[in-house]
Amino acid sequence: MFAELIKKRYSVRSYRPDIVENEKLAQVLDAARLAPSAANRQSFQLIVINTAGKEESLKRIYNRNFFTEAPLVICACAMPALAWSRRDRMNYSIVDVALALDHLVLAATELGLGTCWIAAFDPDAARELLALPEGVEPIVFTPLGYPADTPGVKNRKPLSELVRYERW
Repeated sequence: MFAELIKKRYSVRSYRPDIVENEKLAQVLDAARLAPSAANRQSFQLIVINTAGKEESLKRIYNRNFFTEAPLVICACAMPALAWSRRDRMNYSIVDVALALDHLVLAATELGLGTCWIAAFDPDAARELLALPEGVEPIVFTPLGYPADTPGVKNRKPLSELVRYERW
């Protein structure tokens, strides 16, 4: 059930070295592909990185041990020039990336895999190491692997602090 799945998801910060099966990787990537996007433009790209042998260079992007413990790291990139923009020029490429990665994260959770949304990375190092062309923006990374930790307590605000009805 979906409600149980979203409660089960957590930010994994310790990974087992077990390989992620190709079938499971394909399923999580397909979940990202199926995510909604503004005007169905799908203005994102996913870069799948095998961490083995690249640990030191990947730490230039994000210097935490758990980042390279997982066998895979995925970078979700926005392509603003391909995205839909609202009349006031609000570009939806970052929203498209967020939706795609959220679908990927939930699919991974369903398959027993762990992820951790990482935005506090070095974008210049990411651009360099991933050879990103101009017009492609790294937005978020996640390790992808089998968790070696257990979820802690989730601290979330009550709905009464997050929801308003009819007007502000």
